[in-house]
Amino acid sequence: MVDLGISLSVHLQAGDLILINGPLGAGKTVLAQGIGKGLGIDGITSPTFVISRTHKAPLPMIHVDAYRLIDTDNPNLYLDDLDLETENAVTVVEWGGAESARLSEDRLEITIDRTNEVRQVDIKAVGARWNGFAL
Repeated sequence: MVDLGISLSVHLQAGDLILINGPLGAGKTVLAQGIGKGLGIDGITSPTFVISRTHKAPLPMIHVDAYRLIDTDNPNLYLDDLDLETENAVTVVEWGGAESARLSEDRLEITIDRTNEVRQVDIKAVGARWNGFAL
């Protein structure tokens, strides 16, 4: 998952949105760590309890864990309250559902399936920014 994140990072630019979904233990945070590593950022941990962290680098990364927002009455409102400065950074959202997808019409939606011994990763490119994207 770290290597996949590093491979993804070379394609990223300010304003990009990446949504990562999968069950607990699938490797969402490890993928985010790989993306960060590729951007020159070390020390990325899950922002579960603080919900979001901004990591400074030449290309900053905002790392959001929306898990605690999912079961709230209005996850859109809570996400808006985070006041994320997404235009100058790469934004990576773990547990990023429809409420997170509305942050950008252009995004990568990554789903990690770990029901078998081998992880299956599906990357869906959404929007004109990602036309022709392939790893």
